[in-house]
Amino acid sequence: MSRRKKRIVVALGGNALGNTPEEQVRQVRSAAEIIADLAAEGHELIIGHGNGPQVGIINSAMDYAASSGPRTPYMPFPECGAMSQGFIGYHLQQALQQSLLKRNLGKTVVSVVTQVLVDRQDPAFQNPTKPIGNFCTREEAEKLEKEKGYTFMEDAGRGYRRVVPSPEPKAIVELSAIRKMVQSGLIVIAVGGGGIPVVEEADGLHGIDAVIDKDMSSSKLARELKADVLLILTAVDQVYIHFNRPDQKALEQITAREAQDYISRGEFAKGSMLPKVEACLEFVKALPGRTAIITSLEKAQEALHGKAGTRICSEQAEFDYAPLEMDSVVYDVNAS
Repeated sequence: MSRRKKRIVVALGGNALGNTPEEQVRQVRSAAEIIADLAAEGHELIIGHGNGPQVGIINSAMDYAASSGPRTPYMPFPECGAMSQGFIGYHLQQALQQSLLKRNLGKTVVSVVTQVLVDRQDPAFQNPTKPIGNFCTREEAEKLEKEKGYTFMEDAGRGYRRVVPSPEPKAIVELSAIRKMVQSGLIVIAVGGGGIPVVEEADGLHGIDAVIDKDMSSSKLARELKADVLLILTAVDQVYIHFNRPDQKALEQITAREAQDYISRGEFAKGSMLPKVEACLEFVKALPGRTAIITSLEKAQEALHGKAGTRICSEQAEFDYAPLEMDSVVYDVNAS
């Protein structure tokens, strides 16, 4: 891939950020070093991140505090999502700013508390599937279901986790502000945890209990910002077909048509690789000629230069696409 300057939306997984504040600080430092290397190449960076473990922990802590006495009020789930954006954004800002200073890069990092509009009639609200929070035993899950009305699902043999709806992102409320910040040279952290899900009512926007898939929101943001690359960072270096089977095969580059065919054949696990591939498809279909990449955090820089990861484009001929220099691209600040 070209070494020219690109506008890149990076999607970090929430599980990669740790399960406690101390663990998150350590792991964010590693992520910051890799992201700073991308910034050192001159790329414009917008960073999205997951929050599944974090928002679940915050929600559980708030529920526990509220149940222990009247001094602590009940905290609604959307507010817990907003807290997780601030909590994770704070650590990312701090670590990334330090990594940039080490490279003598005079860039500023900023987090945007981001709301994402969803449709109250989205079928996802009738079928909650998004896991949040810590694992628990079956007995603990059944107790919480009775006490709190939560929904739990068994998660890959590791225990039970609470699940909430995961509706489709329709619009990013703070898009105009994010666009202006990127154009001003800031590194922007946005759509944290997929964004705070909100619905539009007669009297304005209202938060709703849900978690939007962070890869889908990052894809939406990448499309709206006309990014050159959507870079989804996960736990594996590449996407595989026939995963965990004797004939397992790594995919280096595939077209949108090939990706759709693999999806139809059930090659990608729901709640794992499937939403990542679907997010990439949405991006490359909306912006032909652009590239979506799925790889591990450690391989991010290599993947950007075509030396690692799985690359997805709308057509085979577009793998050699070289984006224009960013200075020559004009964006409409007022566009929605």
